[in-house]
Amino acid sequence: MSVLLELSGVTAFHGEAQALFGVDLTVEAGEVVAMLGRNGMGKTTTIRTICRLMRHREGVIRFAGQDLAHVPAHRAARLGIGLVPEGRRCFQPLTVRENLIAAARTGPWDWRAVTALFPRLAERKEQTARTLSGGEQQMLSIARALMTNPRLLLLDEATEGLAPNLRREIWAAIGRLKREGQSILLIDKNLAELVPVADSCVVIHRGESVWRGAPTEIAGEISNRYLGV
Repeated sequence: MSVLLELSGVTAFHGEAQALFGVDLTVEAGEVVAMLGRNGMGKTTTIRTICRLMRHREGVIRFAGQDLAHVPAHRAARLGIGLVPEGRRCFQPLTVRENLIAAARTGPWDWRAVTALFPRLAERKEQTARTLSGGEQQMLSIARALMTNPRLLLLDEATEGLAPNLRREIWAAIGRLKREGQSILLIDKNLAELVPVADSCVVIHRGESVWRGAPTEIAGEISNRYLGV
């Protein structure tokens, strides 16, 4: 495998308050990496710096060999970074089809492919996003990101707050993406659902990456120290 995304010693600030104190992580092509940690430890901030929605102050972020230090968010997206943000941010007044067409770029992920992954979206193609359930909006957010045909898909709490049946559908879709070789960096809290899909995990604690290893190795001391309540 080749390294697709690399962060080394990354620091970042919210105004004058430092949020990241040294994040190191890599995602290889075709790899699924889970980013774990308690709330407020810097996981979403790390995602935002990768997408260039937030500038980092020190360290290096490279994507496909390119230094992202001076790359604006829209160019990062064109390089192949696809974001599914926390909070199901769809274009609420637009229909399902319009949401997907708005994001479309040439590649294997088109209308037929994303509705095969999420058949509910085909059933609701003429409904506006605001009329969908929370789970359906999350499916739409993932499908919209896939329509950009990303080299790397970033999933920030993709199943947070969803009903169990909808969580299962989304985890099944993530499993299919993994089998098809999609590179993914994801944030989620449920270890039981992460273990079957993640190749490796990185733990973020107080703005630093403090552990990396296989998902099967994270139980016990590591989980209690960094992930427990």
